[in-house]
Amino acid sequence: MKIEILGTGCAKCKTLYENTKRALEEGGKSAEVVKVEDIPSIMKYGVMSTPALVIDGEVKFFGKVASVAEIMGVL
Repeated sequence: MKIEILGTGCAKCKTLYENTKRALEEGGKSAEVVKVEDIPSIMKYGVMSTPALVIDGEVKFFGKVASVAEIMGVL
């Protein structure tokens, strides 16, 4: 599984990254987690507001910091 955190490096993006890592840990799952900070790559997903969470190429959340529970629900 590949998880991408889309955002320009703001505090909300960092929080989403940490929540994602915690959700994986608490759920006993492993995945490659990558931060995507360059605008052209973010725009490929059609995301107009960040942060965003992408799992295996599918946007799951955007424009908000998903909670650990919310992320666990889509893993």
